[in-house]
Amino acid sequence: QVQLVESGGGSVQVGGSLRLSCLASTYTSSIRYRAWFRQAPGRQREAVAAINTGGTTAYADSVKGRFTISQDNAKIRLYLQMDSLTPEDTAIYYCAAKGNDGRWYEEGAYNIWGQGTQVTVSS
Repeated sequence: QVQLVESGGGSVQVGGSLRLSCLASTYTSSIRYRAWFRQAPGRQREAVAAINTGGTTAYADSVKGRFTISQDNAKIRLYLQMDSLTPEDTAIYYCAAKGNDGRWYEEGAYNIWGQGTQVTVSS
């Protein structure tokens, strides 16, 4: 199975930026969607953004206009550019991948997950 590894997390002050990366061990044609999820303490895991093999993107309302998801042409690397960060963005961020089943924001539809990277936004 494909393995995903996130990097780029860290601590930043309100209004700052971070760029997360997700490196896949390989790419297979069965992967159709790649996404970023996040989970804050005491909160449910939520979808942040997703991108399909054609480059179409989707975003949670809470991050629209602030976050940008992208991927390299080989679909080995996935990125999440996060700007104008707020304390509400503090969470562990996970990258994930899935086939065609389910909606882009449905956690249960994703069968490949990274280990997560911590993002902390302080005021």
